[in-house]
Amino acid sequence: MSTAEPPKRGGLRGFFSRLATTQSEIEAQELREDADEVGATPIASCGGRRRFCVAGTLRTVTLRPRGGAPALEAELYDGSDVIDLVWLGRRKIAGIEPGRTVKAEGLVSMQDGRKVMFNPRYELRPGS
Repeated sequence: MSTAEPPKRGGLRGFFSRLATTQSEIEAQELREDADEVGATPIASCGGRRRFCVAGTLRTVTLRPRGGAPALEAELYDGSDVIDLVWLGRRKIAGIEPGRTVKAEGLVSMQDGRKVMFNPRYELRPGS
C-alpha cells in the first residue's frame, strides 16, 4: 500500500500564488536558502551574547567613528533579519562593499535595539 503525497500547488491556484509573491519576498527566500546551505543560523534566531555564524548580503557599508576611532560598519541581511557587522579601527576592508555576499562568525550583542557583531571573522562568498 503506497502513501499519497500531498498535492503540489499547481494549476491556477499555484500560478496566482506565485504572481502574488513580491520580488523582495522571493529574494528573501533565496537568501534564507543560501544561508541554510552554508550552515548559517538565521539572523532572526540570533541574540543574547552568544556566538553565531550568519550569512547574507551586505546592504550598506559606512565609516562611522566610535569612541574617536574609525569603525567600518556593514548591515548584513539574510532574508529573516539584519545584523550590523562592525570592524573597530578599520577604515576599509577589501571586498566589504554593498551587494557582496558574506559569511560572518562572532559574538552577537544588542546595541540600541539592533543586533551587532564586533570584529567578526568573515568569508567573502561568490556573488549572485
